[in-house]
Amino acid sequence: MPLDAVCLSGVVRELRGAVLGLRIEKVQQPARDLVILSLRGGRRLLLCAGASQARIHLTGAARENPAAPPMFCMLLRKHLGGGRLSGLEQPALERVVILTIDVVDELGEPGQRRLVLECMGRHSNLILLDGQGRIIDCLRRVDLEMSEQRQVLPGLFYRLPPAQEKADPLSAGEADFRRLLSGANPEQEAAGFLLDTFFGLSPLACREIACRAGVGTLLTPEGREALCAAFFDWQQLVREEAFRPCLLLRDGRPADFSYLPLLQYGSSAQAQEWDAFSPMLDAFYETREQAERLRQRGQDLQRAASNARDRARRKLALQEKEYAQTQDRDRLRICGELITANLHRMERGQSVLRAQNYYDPDCLETDIPLDPLLTPQQNAARYFKQYHKAKTAEGYLSSQMAIARRERDWLESVLDELSRAETEQDFADIRRELREAGLLKGAAPGKKEPRRAPSKPRAFRSSGGLRILVGRSNTQNDQLTRDAFKSDYWFHTQRIHGSHVILCCEGAEPDRQSMTEAAMLAAWFSQGRAGGQVAVDYTQVRNVKKPGGARPGMVVYDPYQTAYVTPDEALVKALAEK
Repeated sequence: MPLDAVCLSGVVRELRGAVLGLRIEKVQQPARDLVILSLRGGRRLLLCAGASQARIHLTGAARENPAAPPMFCMLLRKHLGGGRLSGLEQPALERVVILTIDVVDELGEPGQRRLVLECMGRHSNLILLDGQGRIIDCLRRVDLEMSEQRQVLPGLFYRLPPAQEKADPLSAGEADFRRLLSGANPEQEAAGFLLDTFFGLSPLACREIACRAGVGTLLTPEGREALCAAFFDWQQLVREEAFRPCLLLRDGRPADFSYLPLLQYGSSAQAQEWDAFSPMLDAFYETREQAERLRQRGQDLQRAASNARDRARRKLALQEKEYAQTQDRDRLRICGELITANLHRMERGQSVLRAQNYYDPDCLETDIPLDPLLTPQQNAARYFKQYHKAKTAEGYLSSQMAIARRERDWLESVLDELSRAETEQDFADIRRELREAGLLKGAAPGKKEPRRAPSKPRAFRSSGGLRILVGRSNTQNDQLTRDAFKSDYWFHTQRIHGSHVILCCEGAEPDRQSMTEAAMLAAWFSQGRAGGQVAVDYTQVRNVKKPGGARPGMVVYDPYQTAYVTPDEALVKALAEK
């Protein structure tokens, strides 16, 4: 759900006790719509003005910053750096949060700045104001052509978004509610009535109130009474701020969240209550942000790899079809030999030869198609030529199918990498890999690509204290295996794509628990992440070889052993190096 006004009020109340009075030590802008204020004491306040992810909360997730900070980030650093958060307010049931920051200007004079976060879907914005309420700048500028009602431009005084022409759900008394209810269409759905009548309520909250009332439409007087009772129960809960942050899970994945337990989904989803809003929102949006990053930053990579994989699949299917046809070549040779053995019986212009097949155990007669424009000798030669052509094609197609299978497997491994890519460097590594394969064009002439520090593998520490390294891309998988000691252990899922995992043994024999944990990490960072028991092959690094000319990440290994493990996200997070 979008962060509605009521849920936002619970978040703001929670943040007041956590961030007020803290100094802003750093301002970062990891993404276009995302700003993070690093506060004294190690707390990090996230403000997002994304169309589908607008929100504010404390975050513990680490995010990679761009090589050069955006202009808006530089502006915030200039005005807010070193300032102290002195106020955090939300206008009544508005999806707006106003942060007041006490600052000291270049001349040492005290002053104030306000940072306004508007969480309003595609109209979301982040706006910096001076002490008089005048706009210094904002993430999204709104001019007269874009909106006649309200402009958001530097130099203008800030005004709140226009109020909706709906009733206030918190100030509505019983008489007001019944009056509004009496004028409603009896066939209208109860949730739709609440949504159309009151501001500050999200569709999810309206459905939940109607669900708790057990009301579908407003047809019956009994249903209206039940809706009235459920509405005032909700109103009392909000007035008392008796919020209970709740995360909705489907198939173990976050699907929605709310400020009260949700009953409307029944057994089709599992409710998970949290002690606070910030960790719940952090957990909910972490998965969504990763998918969004993949969609935005990896869109061209995904398209290039998918198209190339589909081409490889089609090419392989045609080769396999042609290969299957070559397996019938002995019939061509037999036809040629039977024509040769029956030349004395044949005449020119004949279209079919009916002859006894002495290659058949029962010597049954068979019909051999002929070209009537050719002589009997030419027909025999044609069959022998087709036989030798099929025999030659078999060897050629065998080698080409092996190449096509390797190409297909490599492209599928690239798509698997993209599904787990997390940082800008991950995407840069995959982009370089596709360019080297000729699937993407290089940088435009005269345009230099930004220099990036070499990416580092994911690092973990086993229960036994041994380091475990997990490759992020095919190129890094190769480097990781190449740099490992010969006595270290190498792990990879069996017959499915995944990362190379190295258990650094430091010259000693690893303990069984460390081996199991390394195998579990190999299962988690693979296509088998969502499965149950996953087969993971492991062997010492000395047994892993890279064939000449093989694509990045492609290796062979022997001898090896196989372990069966179940991926466990909680264990992955527990083993991660801090």
